[in-house]
Amino acid sequence: MLNRRILRIKAFKVLYGSVLSDEKSLSLAQTQLEQSCEAARDLYTYMLSIVSPLTQVAREKIEAAKKKFNQTEEERNPNMKFVENQLAKLLDADVDFQKLLNKKKYSWAAYDLLLKKVMTSVASKEYYAEYMASEERSLKEDCKLFTKIFEEEFVDSEELEMILEDKSIHWNDDLAYALTWCCRTFKSLAEGESWKQLPLYQSEMMAGSDVESDKLFVTRLLQHSFAGYEKYSAMVAESVSGWEKDRLFSTDVILIVMGLAEAVNFPTIPVKVTINEYVELAKFYGTPKSRGFVNGLLDRLVQKLVEDGQINKTGKGLL
Repeated sequence: MLNRRILRIKAFKVLYGSVLSDEKSLSLAQTQLEQSCEAARDLYTYMLSIVSPLTQVAREKIEAAKKKFNQTEEERNPNMKFVENQLAKLLDADVDFQKLLNKKKYSWAAYDLLLKKVMTSVASKEYYAEYMASEERSLKEDCKLFTKIFEEEFVDSEELEMILEDKSIHWNDDLAYALTWCCRTFKSLAEGESWKQLPLYQSEMMAGSDVESDKLFVTRLLQHSFAGYEKYSAMVAESVSGWEKDRLFSTDVILIVMGLAEAVNFPTIPVKVTINEYVELAKFYGTPKSRGFVNGLLDRLVQKLVEDGQINKTGKGLL
């Protein structure tokens, strides 16, 4: 599930928190890293579990309308396509999925207002009107609809983000990634596959004995970043002029430290890939000038370590 960019972000956040709190305990940091990784998969599971509650909200609205004295024609003969969608039925009947929800104690019962707000928004959209007007009734059609709902209604939802932040401190930046995997799950279910818990690391989803472990990668990345922090941060400080020191934000330093640790200790990862990855992270976690600063300084320091013989790559074109 988790790719290396996500893993770099998680290692960065753990190291950043350790530096800011001055709590340089590697064992504590490793525990926090493991919790953060597992939390991403938990968020995927939690978001997947919203399918049935959304369906129930729509069903309750139809049942409430039946009790009205003066019903409209639509209320007397409601379109039951959504409330009878096969995706909710499939997930509700999946023993393994339900066992996992019970084990995690996941529920949307306390967030009825959010569920109603989402369904009101969904009901106003053209994609929903097209779905309801179509005579096709299939799991594939239902999965396509929920893919639209997840893409249109949950991304950038401040209300949802507040709920998730309240439930877990590790869910802050994982929503978009979790939603992507939910949509991939809808696609696989539509193709007839059964639901199964996702492997935590993407390398575990790939066949072949030559696949490098992503778990080992992120564990070693954090360890080497911890071990080399003083050395590499000193290199950063020594490499900037007086006026540049004012631009030394802790995020920039940590990203450069991690980039150097990766370049030195992972001989099969091309230097160019490493630099590009940390420049990309600087765009999201630094200041407007961080991207150029991290790019220039990390490139310069990597070249210095190459010249000093501290960076050695094992394949062609890796330097």
